[in-house]
Amino acid sequence: MPTLQDILYKAPIEEVRGNLSVEIEDFFFDSRAVTAGTLFIAQRGTQVDGHAFIGKAVEQGAVAVVCEEMPEELAENVTWVKVRNSGLALGHIAANFYGNPSEELSVVGITGTNGKTTTATLLFELFSELGRKSGLISTVLVQIGEDVLPATHTTPDAKAIQSLFRRMADAGCTHVFMEVSSHALHQYRVAGVDFTGAVFTNITHDHLDYHGTFRDYIAAKKMLFDGLPGSAFALTNTDDKNGAVMLQNTSARRLTYAINRMADFKGRLLENTFEGLQLEMDDQQAWFRLIGSFNAYNLLAVYGTAVELGEDKDEILLVLSRIEGVNGRFQTVKSPDQRRTAIVDYAHTPDALKNVLQTIRDIQSGGGRIITVVGCGGDRDKAKRPVMAEIAANLSDQVILTSDNPRTEDPNAILDDMEAGVPITAKRKVLRNADRRAAIQTACQLADEHDIVLVAGKGHETYQEIMGVRHPFDDRDILQETFKTLEH
Repeated sequence: MPTLQDILYKAPIEEVRGNLSVEIEDFFFDSRAVTAGTLFIAQRGTQVDGHAFIGKAVEQGAVAVVCEEMPEELAENVTWVKVRNSGLALGHIAANFYGNPSEELSVVGITGTNGKTTTATLLFELFSELGRKSGLISTVLVQIGEDVLPATHTTPDAKAIQSLFRRMADAGCTHVFMEVSSHALHQYRVAGVDFTGAVFTNITHDHLDYHGTFRDYIAAKKMLFDGLPGSAFALTNTDDKNGAVMLQNTSARRLTYAINRMADFKGRLLENTFEGLQLEMDDQQAWFRLIGSFNAYNLLAVYGTAVELGEDKDEILLVLSRIEGVNGRFQTVKSPDQRRTAIVDYAHTPDALKNVLQTIRDIQSGGGRIITVVGCGGDRDKAKRPVMAEIAANLSDQVILTSDNPRTEDPNAILDDMEAGVPITAKRKVLRNADRRAAIQTACQLADEHDIVLVAGKGHETYQEIMGVRHPFDDRDILQETFKTLEH
C-alpha cells in the first residue's frame, strides 16, 4: 500500500501538517465516496467547492486531506497538505497511485474542435490491425483491446484516466489513443500523463460558455503541447490558422500536416465521392472508405502519427484503405429500397456543420436537394445557435430546426435563439419542430429519390437528455423506422 509521500510526488505542495508516512488505501475527490483510511482531495469545481465538504470527509474516516486552503481547525490524526492547485495535484496523485502506467505505454493525445473522435478511433483501428494491442479513450467509447466500455466524458477525470491506463498496461496494450478536450486540459485531468505525442486537428468557436473567450479556448488546447517532453512529437494541422500556435512553446519534436500548404506530411485530395476518397500522401496514392474533405485531414493526421510511431508507410496506407468510417460521423443510412439517402453526423459546431453540408454539396450529383435537420444543445454555448441556423439555411434547400439535447432549457427557447440567425431571404425554407422524432419524419417525407437528408448534432448518441433524464433516442433508428414506413 503506498504512503502519502509516495503519491504526492510532483504535486505542487505549499505546506504540510502531519505525518506523510501514513498509508493510503484509496483517494477521492467526491466526499460521498470517502471511507476509512483514504485521502480526500478538495477541488474548486464549476458548481461546487470541495473545501465545503472537508469536515464530512474527515468524519467518514479520511486520514489525509489535500486542499488549496487549510480549514481554521485542523483535526488531529489527519495529515493536511496545502497545494497550489488541487486539480494539478490530483493528476499527479492519480498517476503515482496507479504506478505511473502511462510510462509503460505509448500515449497519443488528440485535441481540436472537430475530428478528435475520428482521428483517435482510426488510430486505434489501424494499430489493432497492425497487430499492436491498443487502448482507446474517446467520446463514443473506451476500448481495451477487444473489450468495450461505455464513455461518460470526452476525457474522463484524472482518477479514471490513470485507472484505465493501468488496466490497459496490465492487459498488454502497447499504445493508447485518447481524445483530450479543452475542459480536461483546463481542469488538469491529464496532469501526470506521460504523452508520447500529441495531435492538433483544428479549432473553431466552441465551448465559449465555459472558457469565456476564444483566446482562452485556444490557450486551453495549447496546454497539451506546452506540457510535452522533449522526447515526444507534436503534430499540427497548419492549414488551420491557429495550427502553428500550438507549436510555439513546445519542447517536443515539431511536425506538420496539410493539404493546402507545404508540410512534413503533405496530402492532395484527388477524388471525393459518397463512396470514399482518393488521396495522395507522400507521393503515394490510395483509396479510402471515409467520405468528405474534412476526413482527408483526419487521415493525414493518422498517417503522420503512425509514421512517427515507427510503422511502415506502405503498410499504414494498405490498412487505412480497408477501415470503415466511425459511428455517427458522416454515416450513411439508406432506405430498404435504396432510393432514399440520409446522413447522420455529430456536427454540433458551426464549422463542423459547414464542412458536412459543403461536402454533401460538393459530392452530390443528379440535382437533388439537401434537407437538413439540426438543433443545438441546451445549457451550452448560446452564441453558436444563430450561426448554426444561418449556415444550415445558406447551404441547404430545406431546413427543420429541432431539439438536440435540451438538458434543462426550454427547447422552444433554444429554437428561438437559432431562428434569429436565419436570413430573411431564407425564412421561407425553414421549418421548426421541437419534437426531434417528428422533425426527422417530416424531413424523410419531404425527400425525393435524389435528395439527401442530413440529420446533424447527435451522431453516435443513443439518448436525448431532457431535464436531467436521458431518454433512449438514436437518429439512425428513427431514420430506418421512417424509411420502412414510407415504403408501405
